[in-house]
Amino acid sequence: MASGSSGIVTGLTVAALAAVGFLAYQASVSVPAGLGGPDTGGPAATAVAKAPRDQGNPTALPADSGTGERVVYSLNDDRVWLVGPGNKVSRTFKVTPGTVAPAPGTYTVMSRSNRITGTDGIPVEHVVRFTSVDGVAVGFSAALDNSAPASGRVAKTGGIRESRPDGDAMWKSATIGAKVVVVP
Repeated sequence: MASGSSGIVTGLTVAALAAVGFLAYQASVSVPAGLGGPDTGGPAATAVAKAPRDQGNPTALPADSGTGERVVYSLNDDRVWLVGPGNKVSRTFKVTPGTVAPAPGTYTVMSRSNRITGTDGIPVEHVVRFTSVDGVAVGFSAALDNSAPASGRVAKTGGIRESRPDGDAMWKSATIGAKVVVVP
C-alpha cells in the first residue's frame, strides 16, 4: 500500500473511532434511568441532605456498601472509596458533587470518556459515567485545571468532581461494567 493510502486509512479509522465514541456518549446520556441502575425516583432524587455518616472515622468504608471490587460513593460524606480484591480499600478521597445526585443503590459503569467539556463548561478528563437522573448523566470526572464545580450554578450537572490524581486512580479502577455502590 502506498504511503498516501495508509495516511487516508489512518485518518478514516480515527474519524470512525471518534464518531463511535461520540455516539456512545450520546446514548449514555439518554439511557432511561431504569437501564442505568435503580430507578432514581424522579426529581426528588436530585436533593440530598448532608449528614456525616461517621464523625469518628470519616474515611472508614461504609458497612452497607456491599462486597467485592467496587467504587463506593457516599452522598452524605462526599467521599469515594476504591475497593479492590479481598474487600481492601486501595484509595479513598473527597469529591465535590454536581447539582444532580443519584439515588442510593448499585450501578455499573456505562461509559467513559478520556477528555470532554463538562456540563459546567470546564474541560474534564477521566469521565466515568454510571447512571442518569432526569436525562442528566451522572459520573466522576477531574477538571484539567483542578477546579471544583462553580457554586451557585443554575444548570443541572451530574459531574462528581475529583482531583486529577484521584481521577487517574478512578480511571484505572472503574472500567466499563465495574460496580458503583452509592450509599447515603
